[in-house]
Amino acid sequence: MTSYRFVHSADLHLDSQFGVLSAEYPELEEILRKSTFDAYERIVELCITESVDALLVAGDVFDSADNSLSAQLKFNDGLVRLSEHGIKSFVCHGNHDPLDGWQAELDWPPGAHQFGAEPQTFPLRDDDPNSPLVTGISYPTQEVQENLVSRFPKPVIGRTSIGLIHANVGANAGHKNYAPCTVADLVASEYDYWALGHVHTRNVLRSPDDGSPVIVYPGNSQGRHRNEQGARGVYVVDMDGHGTVTNLKFRETDVLRWHTLHQPIDDLRTEQDLIDVLVDEIRSAIDAANAKHLIYRVIVSGNGPLHGSLTHAGFLRDLRDRMNSLFAGQQPFALCEKIVDTSSILFDRGELISGGNFVSDLLTLIDQVRADPEEILQLGEHAKLQDLYGHVRARRYLKESTPDGSKLAELIDEAERLLLINLVEEKDQR
Repeated sequence: MTSYRFVHSADLHLDSQFGVLSAEYPELEEILRKSTFDAYERIVELCITESVDALLVAGDVFDSADNSLSAQLKFNDGLVRLSEHGIKSFVCHGNHDPLDGWQAELDWPPGAHQFGAEPQTFPLRDDDPNSPLVTGISYPTQEVQENLVSRFPKPVIGRTSIGLIHANVGANAGHKNYAPCTVADLVASEYDYWALGHVHTRNVLRSPDDGSPVIVYPGNSQGRHRNEQGARGVYVVDMDGHGTVTNLKFRETDVLRWHTLHQPIDDLRTEQDLIDVLVDEIRSAIDAANAKHLIYRVIVSGNGPLHGSLTHAGFLRDLRDRMNSLFAGQQPFALCEKIVDTSSILFDRGELISGGNFVSDLLTLIDQVRADPEEILQLGEHAKLQDLYGHVRARRYLKESTPDGSKLAELIDEAERLLLINLVEEKDQR
């Protein structure tokens, strides 16, 4: 039986700007600056080595509507290489690179298709009368509030249908609700595969085991900040002549990884203990990064005698510099961009709550709220957290949706820790 293969990519964000490094690491700055382009080159190489029929790009090829000439040329160069190997390309544009953004007039190679503001359909293979058909649409402008799926044509009877779209499926709170639709909308379309873009964390909404359609977010090809951790890449998709996905395999394309290292101090006694355990943890993170460069942040937590050292002037800066002196010069490099102290002094909570003072009253109130789920939810409503998590500027830094009961309980725990650090330490200093 005839089979077909394509690479599903999205959110290349070519020419993204990175601001995490300072002038003291100019050679590392260059690696970051090129990382999105290098990830794209890996996608092109993957297409060639896997002998695919086509590359699908589900929007946000570029990082902004300004679309630098350099980024456009490098993207076009990749399409030319694919064309020279007989590999087609299908490209739609999303909110970061809408059609009304600046585009240089460059000649696209044979077999490269850029979708317009209305749905268009092209065969995956030109010389195959039974070839799957690829239908896609691009954003005419940055903010598209319409459900674009409703505008896709019905599948051609007897032909496999692949949909290519940049959309927020299921109102994912971590991304702007552009071209909103639901899984039910995609299922009702009767397409066989939906190649999605927009959500940067890969997610298979419907797997081959669920039948048609298979619905996939590959995520972005290169993580761009510390909220985009873990492996980034694309999917290689195999289909048979009936439109059944026979293989769906994630392939890494990223050049560098972002990582957060959580280090408690409860069982540590000396500064050397902290240095030694961090060195071990960083080495483990380097091994887990699969030969990728690593940019990491350390979150120090817990209670213990080391808390005093962590608050000493310059301690965190010097500790960061020590880690970078050991690992930032390696290849691949591991760079510590920041160390954050969330630790506190070691105290007896039972003793504090029986103290008959403001601190004990505060802890008693916190325990009352913790014991009543309704109180926790009401606290969340009074705090108007929806306003914060939905704020146009704040939500890009808040990966999760508005906190539910369990997350609110975690926030209460963190609030207690911060309050006690200030109240108990302030009292001790007097």
